[in-house]
Amino acid sequence: MWRPTAVKVDVNVTGTLNLLEEATAADVTAFVYTSTTSVFGDALVPPPGEPAAWVTEDVVPVPKNIYGVTKAAAEDLCQLFARNHSLGAIVLRTSRFFPEEDDNRAVREGYADANVKANEFLHRRVDLEDVVSAHLLAISHAPSAGFAKYIISATTPFSPDDAAELRSDLQLVLRRYVPGFEAAYARRGWTMASGIDRVYVNARARDELGWQPRHDFRTLLARLQNGDDIRSPLARQIGSKGYHDRVFRDGYPLE
Repeated sequence: MWRPTAVKVDVNVTGTLNLLEEATAADVTAFVYTSTTSVFGDALVPPPGEPAAWVTEDVVPVPKNIYGVTKAAAEDLCQLFARNHSLGAIVLRTSRFFPEEDDNRAVREGYADANVKANEFLHRRVDLEDVVSAHLLAISHAPSAGFAKYIISATTPFSPDDAAELRSDLQLVLRRYVPGFEAAYARRGWTMASGIDRVYVNARARDELGWQPRHDFRTLLARLQNGDDIRSPLARQIGSKGYHDRVFRDGYPLE
């Protein structure tokens, strides 16, 4: 019998523990763990009427499901081995970079897929090419890092001062930073979301790792204006890996 909860525990917790133990036994000096911004869970959704959450590494995670719990537990295991076994470990909390359609049916039915992903580059998505570059930098920094966590997401054009307006009138704020977005969107019949509830902030990764993500909403908009694909060449080459060999509720495999 297929048990999704048990699989998450086996892969994310037991699997990570096995790797950490083997790394220690082999005198490995650098360990990089690919985590997710999903560990923040309910900390990402402010109450109605509150500003959008400005999400840095200092935000305390509040996992909302088994997946988030297991990823947070794996992060703790990395910290434990860094502390007790002098294993240089870096956790990268990546935002969305999967090419599959959105896991929310209402979003899938309300927006074109590329439209959804373009919107997300403002606050919760990163291109695969930038994910790879962050991992390469983390590998080189891990031996001297002790233990560190970084958010890996596209650089947002917004600032903390925008948080209240971002929740209620995203388009008004965006006109101040990227005024050309409306014409580019209109040519494709795309729609910008009315508001967002969180912004992932990558400043620490840029400052401490020297990470320089190449893909953000502005560069994406330039590609749109040239008629190009919003994905980087690497993301296009890799494409979709697929998730499961079975269909779940409403015909979508991520739910």
